[in-house]
Amino acid sequence: MLPSAVSEFSRPRILVVEDSRDMAELLTLHLKDLGCDVDWAADGLSGLEKAESEPCDLVILDLMLPGLDGLEVCRRMRNHVAYVPILMLTAKLTEVDRVLGLEIGADDYLTKPFSIRELLARVKAILRRVDALRVAHVTAPAQRLRVGVIEIDPERRTVNAAGKEIELTPKEFDLLTEMARNPGRVYSRSRLLDQVWGYGHIGYEHTVNSHINRLRAKIEKDPRNPQYILTVWGVGYKFAAEPAS
Repeated sequence: MLPSAVSEFSRPRILVVEDSRDMAELLTLHLKDLGCDVDWAADGLSGLEKAESEPCDLVILDLMLPGLDGLEVCRRMRNHVAYVPILMLTAKLTEVDRVLGLEIGADDYLTKPFSIRELLARVKAILRRVDALRVAHVTAPAQRLRVGVIEIDPERRTVNAAGKEIELTPKEFDLLTEMARNPGRVYSRSRLLDQVWGYGHIGYEHTVNSHINRLRAKIEKDPRNPQYILTVWGVGYKFAAEPAS
């Protein structure tokens, strides 16, 4: 069963988007044993439609799907669906597929064949993070963050720079918020991976670099001479306590 902290809320609902009926039935069996309600879609388009119309706590998304593939489903979800964690599954072994999935917005990644124990551990870790966010929201509503002309509203998940709303992907928003909540703290790339993406992504520090570069392009007046997201050479990055001159 799930940890008690998760069980205080309703049973987690998981959407499995997987074209193999045998795999989907196996996942459904074990996820139900874990205490989850499970829905299934056999192709990318129907999976996307379910994600858009039926709120869920987690999407387990296969990469190789008929119609829309998993990467396209993930991309469209991140553009049009309220944030929901995505655990991506794939039979591909190339690093570029994993990195691309993380870049688009997948929260975690498993390569087939995988053990059910490993998958359930990932599911529980993701649901614990979701539950922790819910508890934090109930007990201490997040306050707006303001540094210089940058204003972050964690409740609405919006960012404004000099009064202009900035469109960020979910991971860009999470990365910016994590750093802005701790101005002056120096983060290594591996620490940011752990804090923002969760465990299991060590070795993909370049994913952090690309997100930092995109954030700078969106919030900095001159991305080549950033005022807010500063590089700490040989270590990583920090968010300026006051805008750098």
